[in-house]
Amino acid sequence: MRIPLERKVLNENDRIAAGLRERFQARGVFCLNLISSPGSGKTSLLERTLEGFDKSRKVAVLTGDIQTDNDARRLARFGFPVRQITTGGACHLDASMVERALTDIADDYQILFLENVGNLVCPTSYDLGEDARAVVLSVTEGEDKPLKYPATFHHADLMVLNKIDLLPYVPFQMELARENARRVQPEIEIVDVSCTTGEGLGRWRAWLEAQL
Repeated sequence: MRIPLERKVLNENDRIAAGLRERFQARGVFCLNLISSPGSGKTSLLERTLEGFDKSRKVAVLTGDIQTDNDARRLARFGFPVRQITTGGACHLDASMVERALTDIADDYQILFLENVGNLVCPTSYDLGEDARAVVLSVTEGEDKPLKYPATFHHADLMVLNKIDLLPYVPFQMELARENARRVQPEIEIVDVSCTTGEGLGRWRAWLEAQL
């Protein structure tokens, strides 16, 4: 006999996420959920973002992985509060994980980055109390990713086209990727960046500031 547990799990997640959202909004926190497939460059994007912030900026990061705290150690060197969420097998973060991870971070941050587990399927179903979602797509992947994983791109406010410094070496069609993203989310904003050369990072930072 099959027991319909999925809906109950999602209902409980949504209840916790709603509480987190109220908490963030009451304190004027902008919370961004970063989603991508493995290796698209979420951590590199966060490294370049954090290094560009003044040390007085109120920023915190929660980074999710199935195993290891490698990403948290990479990000902690910039001096902002960073916590690793090790899911132990789960292919996504959920609201209860976020709630627990925030218990030992002082409630004075104004920007909260949630680096989700590398996956373009599971994270889409889980509200984390965020204000916005950004999906990172690198030029080493396919232009058809938005069509293959439409739910992820449909719920995204921003698409970051990453690793554009590699365009001379890969058969990636930028305009087709943009067209495919807008087929599933006509209002999606798009910025092109290279975390290696720094190209486009100003537009990414401008988007973040506009959300505040």
